Amino acid sequence: MEKMKAVICPKYGGPEVLQLTEVEKPVPGENEVLIRIHTTTVTVADTRVRGFNVPRSYWVPARIMLGITKPKRPILGIELAGEIEAVGGNVTLFKKGDQVFAATELTEFGAYAEYICLPEDGQIAIIPANISYAEAAAIPIGACAALHYIRKGGVGSGTKVLIYGASGSVGTYAVQLARYFGAEITGVCSGVNLDLVKSLGADNVIDYTAADFPERLEMYDVILLAIDKCPFSICNRALKESGVYLNVTIPVKSFQMLWTSMTSSKKIFVGEEPPEKVKDLQFLKKLVEEGVVKPVIDRKYPFGQIAEAHRYVDKGHKRGNVVVTIR
Repeated sequence: MEKMKAVICPKYGGPEVLQLTEVEKPVPGENEVLIRIHTTTVTVADTRVRGFNVPRSYWVPARIMLGITKPKRPILGIELAGEIEAVGGNVTLFKKGDQVFAATELTEFGAYAEYICLPEDGQIAIIPANISYAEAAAIPIGACAALHYIRKGGVGSGTKVLIYGASGSVGTYAVQLARYFGAEITGVCSGVNLDLVKSLGADNVIDYTAADFPERLEMYDVILLAIDKCPFSICNRALKESGVYLNVTIPVKSFQMLWTSMTSSKKIFVGEEPPEKVKDLQFLKKLVEEGVVKPVIDRKYPFGQIAEAHRYVDKGHKRGNVVVTIR
């Protein structure tokens, strides 16, 4: 059997548990494509699985889904860009040599490797013509999540939107997409990232570390938390009576959120996994090629330093995306 290099996570723990090793190279099934991966990313989802950093209330279902004592899928990584090396006998959508970007199923992972097999009807698309493999790999998860929540909030022309965590992966895409749909955007981030968020299209920017942060908030139609670091009580006070609260990161609603949903006309959405729609990826490809949306890359690491990439993402201060170069 032919071998390939891969980074495995043999147990839960810190970045040091990740190991570069050799594993069996996959062979595509009749309806699959074999992708030679050029770049992947380190997302917050990857670091959470590696360290099993999930809310205590979600511990049991997470262990069942991810693995009781160690990850069921030891090769992490959920987004990638590369070149199709081979296709199964029934594949019609792609051909050998196509340059693609893709997301794996969130419970399957597998992108921390030189090769991966994915179903041809999965979340795969031809990469935008005007960007690199590194930039393309940074689109499928953060951008699709942002698009899902922006649509869920009904963001359109004149919508007043607050995006908290506007300098992260989901946040940088959310700002650009909200701008595309015609919203009035206030981005919240740390002081060092204010210029970045402004350059992406935010009308107003607020430093969340400022002592008067809560007082600087206005009233918003939509509040989107790309990171869960703003208390719901603060968001609730800044949300219009018919407003929409969106939280990308938490799995379940708190009691206060449930009570607000029951006693007001506010809508609360949390922890939704975006449906894996290839149409969304193709829509984002179009926006990237038109110059409407651009991936923000913070740092790039070689494959052998993926543990360092995880260590950096663990700090919680990445700007946009962290990319790992495999080829």
